[in-house]
Amino acid sequence: MENSLLMRTEAPYALNFLIYIQNIYLNQNRNEEELRFPYYPSKVAFKEEFDLDYKNLWDKVSQRISDHHSNGVKIFYEEKDLFYQSLFVNNSDSLKEFNEIYKSFKVWWGSFAGHFAVERSIDEKCEKLYVELASSLTQKGIEPQKELSISLVYDECLLVNLEVFSYFAILPIKDFFVKHNELAPKLQKCIY
Repeated sequence: MENSLLMRTEAPYALNFLIYIQNIYLNQNRNEEELRFPYYPSKVAFKEEFDLDYKNLWDKVSQRISDHHSNGVKIFYEEKDLFYQSLFVNNSDSLKEFNEIYKSFKVWWGSFAGHFAVERSIDEKCEKLYVELASSLTQKGIEPQKELSISLVYDECLLVNLEVFSYFAILPIKDFFVKHNELAPKLQKCIY
């Protein structure tokens, strides 16, 4: 049996923006040693049910990205209000804060230290993962029916368990370095 695995790896704007918001939210109640990027010094007016609202939004956004990879960019640029309406208290002060957070993410993500660095940071590891996964599938006689899409996020998602979907997975870049041996078996579960 020949290797027929096709694998796409990219870092979607919308999911990484959600991680960015998650970290700002978590940093508000953490001590200095536990802070995550980005550090935002002001208290942000998040909704009271933030954890639940975040999970619901994450599920909705990740499902849409699993349907088509270009949805990550579309959601970020064309549905900016979705993030604000879902996660922030609706008033003029929080709208101003949200717009600052949005712009801050956009500037960082558009720089070489953002989107480009996230995707390039795992190039070598991703090649090794592809070889391991393709070899494992070939040995087991499993022939993929479509492309496997991997969405990279720059940091761990601490408010939602990252489940694998059919031919779609969301992975923090840290997993490529810390949990590399677990990735091929985890991704093999996506191919069904």
